[in-house]
Amino acid sequence: MLSCLSLLLAVTTLVQDSVAPARPAPRKVRRTPFVTTTPPTPTVEPFIFAPMAIEAMPPIEAMPTIAPMMIEAMPLIAAMPTIAPMAIAIPDLQAATAALAMAAPNLGMLYDESWDDLDVQEPGDSLYQAGRRALNNNRYQEAATTFGQVASRYPRSARAPEAMYWQAFALYRTGDTKNLNTAVSVLDSRRKSYPTARTRDAANLAARIDGVLAQRGDREAAERNAARADSMRSTKPAKQNKAERDDGDDDTPPGCEGYGDDDPRMIALNALLQMNAENAIPILRDVLKRRDPCSEIMRRKAVFIVSQKRTAETSRILLDAARTDPDREVRGQAIFWLSQVPGDSTVIALDSILQASTDPELQEKALFALSQHRSPKAGAALRAFAERRDADPDMREKAIFWLGQNRTPENAAFLKGLFAKVESDDLKEKIIFSLSQMGGSDNYRWLMDIALNQNENIEIRKKALFWAGQGHDVQIEDLIRLYDSMKDREMREQLIFVYSQRREEAASDKLCQIGKTDPDRELRKKAIFWLGQSRSPRAVQCLQELINQ
Repeated sequence: MLSCLSLLLAVTTLVQDSVAPARPAPRKVRRTPFVTTTPPTPTVEPFIFAPMAIEAMPPIEAMPTIAPMMIEAMPLIAAMPTIAPMAIAIPDLQAATAALAMAAPNLGMLYDESWDDLDVQEPGDSLYQAGRRALNNNRYQEAATTFGQVASRYPRSARAPEAMYWQAFALYRTGDTKNLNTAVSVLDSRRKSYPTARTRDAANLAARIDGVLAQRGDREAAERNAARADSMRSTKPAKQNKAERDDGDDDTPPGCEGYGDDDPRMIALNALLQMNAENAIPILRDVLKRRDPCSEIMRRKAVFIVSQKRTAETSRILLDAARTDPDREVRGQAIFWLSQVPGDSTVIALDSILQASTDPELQEKALFALSQHRSPKAGAALRAFAERRDADPDMREKAIFWLGQNRTPENAAFLKGLFAKVESDDLKEKIIFSLSQMGGSDNYRWLMDIALNQNENIEIRKKALFWAGQGHDVQIEDLIRLYDSMKDREMREQLIFVYSQRREEAASDKLCQIGKTDPDRELRKKAIFWLGQSRSPRAVQCLQELINQ
């Protein structure tokens, strides 16, 4: 179609007496599909072809797709607005264009959206656009082949370095090992042939490809990523322009958005997971020593990778990060990952943080890490801290809580003994709760003993009774008998609440009895209230009986 339009342009030029000088062609030409509405029939000047132009036209049978439309539209081509300013002057271009649409409405079918904003002066552009379409449709092998032709046929085109990047990307997306190796070669050629081309995305892609190859046992790919990681030991991060920065998340410090997961440095750090500990640990140790702007993002990643390398240095490196790193999150992560490293040296490191730190947040993380360690020494460290009278009461409560989550006889015996020693009601309540979480008949009997101990604070007794009632080791029959023997009104009120939390029919029957017969009006009201909250059929029946009294 475009060749025919060019020919017609030449013909119209020959038949004009004078032609205005042609303006330089714009770089971007946007083609708009023709409107196919039916306008009033315009009057069009007759168009005469020069004999030489007619002789030069290709045979009609050579244009089977557009021939019928072109024959019909020949007299109107001169009215096209993209041609007229360069070749001829028609008094009413708008009318001529409308006539063209009426005479050849199917001409609009030749429009392709891929022509929009097409750089018609860029060699290889049509191939490049074909490659992008194949890539967008997930036809990766076809896309790689097409992009490869752009660079090989038009090496001086501005599209060439872009095409090589997308060729490598398409090969990467196939997942085939041979294609991955080809992609590495393509990116290497791109770097050498076009040293001034934008390199950030290509460097990221190269690191990702090497990471996949390294996981598949490619030693050379692993070495290349190791070299990338090793370069971080002495190279400060390069400043990036705004267009190259990645969007950061909430944990990314201001101005450090370029350190996203697709940054070559971060990809190289991740690649250290596949590297043996002997080679990886020295690199990681140096990364953790960095203090330049934004390096805390790399240090956060580094503490995780160190924790996965089980060496004699692992605990010491993480402990040093937990104690000295200026970034709070790095310190917290170092303590957390210490909990995943087995061995007594880890427990000693965590206990030293717990004993020496004045930062409550770090102490809390150390308590949690010790609770996850599940070793006898870790349990002993938690118990020793819970006993410390000089320790922060909130931290002692957390130590007691984590002891309750580790259900060992040693911890249960310790908590029962600690109950008699502590003076704080808050600590006593936490001990009661922790023992209730451990379960077991012995612990629930102990809770019932606290509930019945009239020398104990009434609120503590009520808490012990409530938590004892939540466990199935305390029989409902024992709780029912307790109501009649209990002389303390507050404890009776607490028992009514305990009955409301049980699902046995005997509990609903006891509430019904209290609601009907208890001499204390307020206790009757409490029992009836809780019956109303129950979905038990027995409770509904009792309420009907009370109404009908």
